Amino acid sequence: MSADTAAESLARLAAERVDHRFKGLPPDADGLTVGELAAQRRNLFTGGFTTPLLALSAERLEHNLRLMETYADRHGLAFAPHGKTSMAPQLFQRQIEHGAWGITLAVPHQVRVARAFGTRRVFLANELVDAAALRWISAELDADPEFRFVAYVDSVRGVELMDAALSGARRPLDVVVELAAGEGARTGLRTEAECAAVADAVAGTRTLRLVGVAGYEGEVPKADPERVTAWLRRLVALAADFDKAGRFSGVDEIIVSAGGSAWFDAVAEVFAEIPELSLPVLKLLRSGAYVSHDDGHYRKLTPFNRVPEEGALEPAFRLWTQVVSRPCAEQAFVNAGKRDAAYDLDLPFAQVIRRDGAERPATGVSVTALSDQHAWLSTTPEADLEVGDWVGLGLSHPCTSFDKWPLIPVAEADGTVVDYVRTFF
Repeated sequence: MSADTAAESLARLAAERVDHRFKGLPPDADGLTVGELAAQRRNLFTGGFTTPLLALSAERLEHNLRLMETYADRHGLAFAPHGKTSMAPQLFQRQIEHGAWGITLAVPHQVRVARAFGTRRVFLANELVDAAALRWISAELDADPEFRFVAYVDSVRGVELMDAALSGARRPLDVVVELAAGEGARTGLRTEAECAAVADAVAGTRTLRLVGVAGYEGEVPKADPERVTAWLRRLVALAADFDKAGRFSGVDEIIVSAGGSAWFDAVAEVFAEIPELSLPVLKLLRSGAYVSHDDGHYRKLTPFNRVPEEGALEPAFRLWTQVVSRPCAEQAFVNAGKRDAAYDLDLPFAQVIRRDGAERPATGVSVTALSDQHAWLSTTPEADLEVGDWVGLGLSHPCTSFDKWPLIPVAEADGTVVDYVRTFF
């Protein structure tokens, strides 16, 4: 896909009509295109939007994009942020404009979305054995010489299935051997001997080409800096051993990849230790949650807590809700629940209250439970909360937050909505 075609695909998102599919948008905007609505620059609080409503901060989103671009550059890392976090091609494009090498994905549907909007480099952090998907990816590789696709392999059987599905392919499919993070971890090969056996299986095919090694340090059992660092050094040593054995033949570079959103400082430190190999090394970081960050899980786990001199990510999401019931002095209910808010890692956090255009901290207000369409609020005596008030909630886990909203307003600090982000889950 050419750059012009990719730009046209992204532009078509602005031509989509606003209607009942999109939660929280102004009812009187029905029939407008997304681009026409964005051009009106309506205010989030006075422009006819309805609650519940998820919004992204324009300023914080841009801050996070710039911060990780700078971080990767400073540490000599290539960056392929995990696109499953947002599944938003507009954000993929912004990440690439901010220096990303490509986009990491997990399953074939996600690759189809990325390709539909012109993503040129895809790192699939999973073994792919679906024959129909492999044939489609092979056709994409054959049709577009500029398309780069890399996938995990973590079994001899997987290599056999991939080879059978790709029979007759003109371009080999690039693969990296996945080293598991330890016994009882998720996917990947548990031992270096097993990794070598899979590399041998790849070498025995004409359809696959071994280009590196990879894994996910976030699965290290009982993860702490020492255990994570030790596993990352195993991954680096595996790359060096493979290189010494001549396993990376016919390639221009060796990929060594790791990096979730909790330990990328350890990845940067250990990847800086990679010895000189026979080919240049692409040190590929894959952290994805940074794009919106959050107010819970990743706020607690972000490596920037350990290296504050490197900067700080900012939570960009806020879920706006409205108080619909105040049955007693100790309790209130707002009109957003499990259908609207991420709750798989933490409950939402009550942050601010808006009344008559004024905003103040949600003192004495906390979320204690979620029903399908209600959040249960506990209120202490100092809580000043009335039916009709807007309550802004912070959220934990960006992946699940994006998942629930197909069209998300992007608002400046004063509430002016300047864009809309379309998601494809």
